Amino acid sequence: MAIAYNWQIFNCEHDIATGGINVVTWRCTASETVGETTYKAIEDGSIFLTPDPSSPNFVSYADVTETMAQGWVWDQISQSDTEAALDADIDAQKNPVTASGNPWDEG
Repeated sequence: MAIAYNWQIFNCEHDIATGGINVVTWRCTASETVGETTYKAIEDGSIFLTPDPSSPNFVSYADVTETMAQGWVWDQISQSDTEAALDADIDAQKNPVTASGNPWDEG
């Protein structure tokens, strides 16, 4: 099965007086099920904006959609690079190169 990605916007911090969004907090969760095992990886962060209420492109907090906020995130971070990093994390989980434990506890 292919890796599935779920992008979410968790919070939009905004200026009450102008309705301008200053910070958008996001998360991308990747998952892949192989047999009965589901592998997951998560990347999250925040982007910072400088809204200009006098701009003709200004959108007030009340009118912002999740799609718009996601677009602002992708304007500042690379969707493909983020998903590639999550792919690598899942690949490392599926094909580990190290293990831990105590040999006397195994067996």
